[in-house]
Amino acid sequence: MLTPEQIATTAAGIAAMQEPDGAIPWTTGEHTDAWNHVEGAMALVVGGQPDAAARAFDWCARSQRPDGSWPMRIVVGDVEDASTESNMAAYIAVGVLHHWRIRQDRPFVERMWPVVRRALDLVVSLQLPFGGIAWSREWDADGPARINSEALLAGSSSIYQALRCGVALAELMDEPQPEWELAGGRLGHALREHREQFLDKSNFSMDWYYPVLGGAVRGPAADAMIASLWETFVVDGLGIRCVSTNPWVTGAETCELVMALAAIGDVRATKLFADMQHLRTVQGTYWTGFVFPENVNWPVEHTTYTAAAVILAWDVLTGTTPGAGVMTGHEIGVEFDELALECDCADLVSVVE
Repeated sequence: MLTPEQIATTAAGIAAMQEPDGAIPWTTGEHTDAWNHVEGAMALVVGGQPDAAARAFDWCARSQRPDGSWPMRIVVGDVEDASTESNMAAYIAVGVLHHWRIRQDRPFVERMWPVVRRALDLVVSLQLPFGGIAWSREWDADGPARINSEALLAGSSSIYQALRCGVALAELMDEPQPEWELAGGRLGHALREHREQFLDKSNFSMDWYYPVLGGAVRGPAADAMIASLWETFVVDGLGIRCVSTNPWVTGAETCELVMALAAIGDVRATKLFADMQHLRTVQGTYWTGFVFPENVNWPVEHTTYTAAAVILAWDVLTGTTPGAGVMTGHEIGVEFDELALECDCADLVSVVE
């Protein structure tokens, strides 16, 4: 297991790649997106970089657009792709609750609450009739434009976690958000019962484990889900494949699976975390991935999001900070009822009642 000193070195590596305005790009000179940026901010909090984390959260508040979104790609301050993804908007709620649980900084939550509220109001407005969340919205010269009305399983699973965090923050602020709760219940039902209605990205490992990581699927169903594709994605001694058809393991996906496993009490989490440490450099940064027939690191880059996933997974495994319970979902303190369903299951429930 990595030591706290090694984690601090990795967090310092993320801070070193942070841009002057607070943005955390994928790597130096690359683009920033709001989801990976927030993940980096959370890792900075865990890794003992509070000033860098504060700059990162300030960037979120400054760069959020009036509709609650962030551009999909920002490169050194310039918008390269103005469209937005729903899961990128939602993740700020996870970041703010995670910060609160660790730092107990009430003024911070009060400053960030309007940002969270705008973001989740947008996300809920993108919910589709079956319960999933439309994955993106385009932008044109006049602002928000066409909604891409299909849902991604991994993205919607991440949004489920974010809605739980958002409702927890709403309770903290004494500003109930019943629409978020209804949306969360419908989304959780879709993730458990209607996964066939999401876009088929089943060759990506994220679609395999994210319903567990996001918290919608737990218990025996989670165990069965993990068992179903373990042999497809896990490469013993190296980590997990990003895509089932490619001989390429990636650190971020491996660490996310580690957190999913820890959340359901699967003891394989610790070994899997150890297996991916071959991606660590002597400087404490992390290669994105490893192509195992050729035994080469690829791409040739050290990414902030991989380092951030390592730090958050380490925190989950060690229980070092109260933020670990946000990542596993055990300490969010919010569960959703399945109400106002628009699928055929609603008729079945009525018959049973």
